Amino acid sequence: MKASLQLKIGQNLTMTPQLQQAIRLLQLSTLDLQAEIQEALESNPMLEVEETDHQATTSPSEHTDQHESIASATSTESNEASYEDNLNTDTIPDTGSDELPADSQWEESYQTSAGVSSSAGTVDDDFDHEGRNSTSDNLQDHILWQLNLTPMSPTDHEIAMALIDGLNDDGYLSIPLEDVLESIDDSLEVEDDEVLAVLHRLQQFEPAGVFAQDLQDCLLLQLKQLPEDTLWLEEAKVVIAQYIQLLGSKDYAQIMRKTKLSEDSLKSVLRLIQELTPRPGELIISEQSEYVIPDVLVRKVKGEWRVDLNPEIAPKLRVNSDYASLVKRADNSPDNTYLKDNLQEARWFIKSLLSRNDTLLKVANKIVEYQEDFFEIGDEGMKPLVLHDIAEAVDMHESTISRVTTQKFMHTPRGIFELKYFFSSHVSTDAGGECSSTAIRAMIKKLISEEPAKKPLSDNKIANILGEKGIQVARRTVAKYREAMMIPPSNERKRLL
Repeated sequence: MKASLQLKIGQNLTMTPQLQQAIRLLQLSTLDLQAEIQEALESNPMLEVEETDHQATTSPSEHTDQHESIASATSTESNEASYEDNLNTDTIPDTGSDELPADSQWEESYQTSAGVSSSAGTVDDDFDHEGRNSTSDNLQDHILWQLNLTPMSPTDHEIAMALIDGLNDDGYLSIPLEDVLESIDDSLEVEDDEVLAVLHRLQQFEPAGVFAQDLQDCLLLQLKQLPEDTLWLEEAKVVIAQYIQLLGSKDYAQIMRKTKLSEDSLKSVLRLIQELTPRPGELIISEQSEYVIPDVLVRKVKGEWRVDLNPEIAPKLRVNSDYASLVKRADNSPDNTYLKDNLQEARWFIKSLLSRNDTLLKVANKIVEYQEDFFEIGDEGMKPLVLHDIAEAVDMHESTISRVTTQKFMHTPRGIFELKYFFSSHVSTDAGGECSSTAIRAMIKKLISEEPAKKPLSDNKIANILGEKGIQVARRTVAKYREAMMIPPSNERKRLL
């Protein structure tokens, strides 16, 4: 066998660094994208934020112009339409003199404190309501604060600390009293009745029902703290203390027979019980609220649905013209090479961002166009949709559509939804059409919300009602959708009220 040289022509797909960067930026969520942009600004001197008073959204044709300007390494401001919903910048009016008229009001010439404009009645976006009104205390911290205000002997304080350690997030005592007694130092010689006495004292703390050992104990503690003249209080105590199992199984007939209460009286008792809190610990909120930042905004303008990119999700970037002018073509010095490399990386990064925005806008437009009935009438108008449908419409691969729709959110008049929400499987109808699983869930939820309180609809009955509308679904399918929506079965939905 003799070695020889051969010339062969072929094609292969190569993942260039630019393509890898574009794919990585495409699948980032809004928060991750903001962190990526901040990191690029800190590491690349060629990148800078374009300072503009009003953020604007761009059309695909305007993105094309921006691509051309980046390729020529010049920074030009594109002609963009100002986003209609941006707030105007508040300014202090010129009074014309250093002194104010004697009959003028302070609010007429200057902004009031706390970021509130009295003339416009609006609140400044920079005012931190969350920081002013939120608390970072958890349930145990809240109990310790009350304990520090309660006079106790050192021994009782040690017992109280042991009981607080056994408190769970729902406000229940999660350990037996015997374990609490064993955890206390033997030198204190604590007896069972002392632990029980301290427990009864802690059960008077807020929120009402805390330190209960079970649901029955929790509800009774809350009833005991109500004023004695509360209507139906004694009857509610009897129902909870003796017939809570019947109450849990919705056996109202048995409760009325045993308590000698009429139906109207039992309804009044149940109204009082429904005002109680089964998990008192949830009343103490320790977590900070988390907000979703939408990537695209959908609104109806002149009878048509319009899709825009959210101008708040990321700052607009451009190449620093001063640094770019320092690059010399024929110079191979280390400093010039450093500038060249950063200039090229800056161009790639901006181009990848523009490509991400273009792709996101195209996909969002097609989704809104396909699911227009959803925006008009709600979940019942949702059509069956899969990634392949959108991929064909925008001439992209399904994997690209999957990256675009993951962790990307759309703000609509009906709420904020992840783009994945608009994709669902389908069920065939008698007319030969298709109905999405989202629409079927909405129908099931609507039927249950309108069902008789005393005689809830069974899964089989719901399936028959849907069948009469031309949607053939099995009973087990209805049960699966109902469970996915956290709706209990019919025997647990039965109620008097």
